[in-house]
Amino acid sequence: MFPELTVLKNLIGVLFARWQALRADPEAAYSTETVIVTALLAALALTAVGIIVAKVVAKANSITTGP
Repeated sequence: MFPELTVLKNLIGVLFARWQALRADPEAAYSTETVIVTALLAALALTAVGIIVAKVVAKANSITTGP
């Protein structure tokens, strides 16, 4: 057997075991609502940073430094 396939087989086994553990206790994982709210907050933060960076760069480009 190829060594790469052995690594993938072990990874899939670990992921499957983890999946089964989470399915056995649904309270152990984050709820879908929590994940969605976190993703929305992250998207809003990135948007705010993008707007601020754009305004700072525009203002910096409008500064004259000499003749």
